[in-house]
Amino acid sequence: MPYVDGFVIAVPTANKLAYVDMAKAVGKRFIEFGATRLVECWGEDVPDGKLTDFKRAVQAKVDETVVFAWIEWPDKTTREAGHARMHAAMEADEFGTGAPPFDGNRMIFGGFETILRLEDQARA
Repeated sequence: MPYVDGFVIAVPTANKLAYVDMAKAVGKRFIEFGATRLVECWGEDVPDGKLTDFKRAVQAKVDETVVFAWIEWPDKTTREAGHARMHAAMEADEFGTGAPPFDGNRMIFGGFETILRLEDQARA
């Protein structure tokens, strides 16, 4: 079963294009480093919860949009090697993009073992 990195980020709404450009550049490298799929989703219907919600989780401000994203890897070993290569590329500033178009201190992320995967085989 695949291994998945999940992310939730608050991005200034005015920075949407810059975020998409950055995600494309970084995503291509993750694929090059072994990821099988990267998905970035721009918040459209992100309701306020009574106790918690996506916005509160990342302390999103009124002028920010929540992004939900994930990277799929064939397994955890490939993910760990891919992350090591990505960190080396970032330290070498191979992207030349400077600071990301969001506050990385408010990003939540983690690695997840897939325990169930259902797909519509007609679409796959």
